[in-house]
Amino acid sequence: MLYYLLDYINRVLHPPGFGIFKYISFRAGAAAVTALIIAFWLGPKVIRLLKKHQIGEAAKVEAPKTHLSKAGTPTMGGLIILGAILIPALLWADLRNGYVWLIIFVTAALGAVGFLDDYLKVVKKKRKGLIEEYKLAGQIIVGLIVGGVIYFFPHWIDVDLWKLKSSTTMPFFKNMELDFGILYIPMVIFIITATSNAVNLTDGLDGLAAGLVGIVGITLAVITYISGRADLSQYLTIPFLRGNAELSIYCAALVGASLGFLWFNAYPAQVFMGDTGSLALGGAIGALCVLMKKELLLPTLGGVFLVETISVIIQRSYFKYTKRKYGEGKRIFKMAPLHHHFEMLGWPEPKIVTRFYIIAILMMILSLATFKVR
Repeated sequence: MLYYLLDYINRVLHPPGFGIFKYISFRAGAAAVTALIIAFWLGPKVIRLLKKHQIGEAAKVEAPKTHLSKAGTPTMGGLIILGAILIPALLWADLRNGYVWLIIFVTAALGAVGFLDDYLKVVKKKRKGLIEEYKLAGQIIVGLIVGGVIYFFPHWIDVDLWKLKSSTTMPFFKNMELDFGILYIPMVIFIITATSNAVNLTDGLDGLAAGLVGIVGITLAVITYISGRADLSQYLTIPFLRGNAELSIYCAALVGASLGFLWFNAYPAQVFMGDTGSLALGGAIGALCVLMKKELLLPTLGGVFLVETISVIIQRSYFKYTKRKYGEGKRIFKMAPLHHHFEMLGWPEPKIVTRFYIIAILMMILSLATFKVR
């Protein structure tokens, strides 16, 4: 929106310096700063509103006892993140771009699913919130729409996308794609659902999910920019997707929003993002990898989220197996997800978060290295 106004002024009046607004790199930086400002402005207002209506986190049975003191902390802070992502994206991105509209749809739709879940839990006092089947159905529908649009209407998004509509690129290999055929749509559904739930599981310590998403967002901003530049994509021998660079503006807003929210969510947290934020952020990460045709990079890029999810799967599976075989369930970890295991070992919460950040940064470097080591 703002981009069109500035572009119009530049074309009609030709004021000096206004040509800079056509550059994606400048608009991405502007989107990040705008997101940060919106988060700083919106944060205190949302926190006061949540406190006023007593919308706070309930004590979690599945968390360590040290988390009992967090009961009553305002939740649904994902509203801050959603506002800080969507407003800058709408202001600074080229809204004629199909990639932009798809990622905005994923963010808003999964944010709505998470909001409904949080609303039922903390306002309507339904302990389990939204029924798991309904939450899963919402994630599947979002994935179905994204996969269906890419598979059946690739020209609506990008004139270059039809070449790769059902394929994905292979990390570490030049000019190699894996074609899923009609199975591409179920694959997209799985990715968006899995990443959405993975971030949701990781959101268990103050500042953990927000910081990790910010780190991943930086990586995604770089990759989308490269994918949408003919010269850079040719140099790195990756598929050129003409409109993909516009996604870097969204990614920059994602980073700014995550950092802005982290200001209030860092230990000790003043607000939690809740499912409103975690489902939207996770789904957005998955959808971005789909739109970049870098789906197989997710295990590296989102390595921390993956390990957190696997720890829950292993814990539950082993507990059910031992209970069925021995009549008593046993655990591999002291508590799952993995961050709770380290808490039970006596690690302070800030130390766990910082070390997970370090691992995420290492995974970010490895992810970017796959573009050169080919």
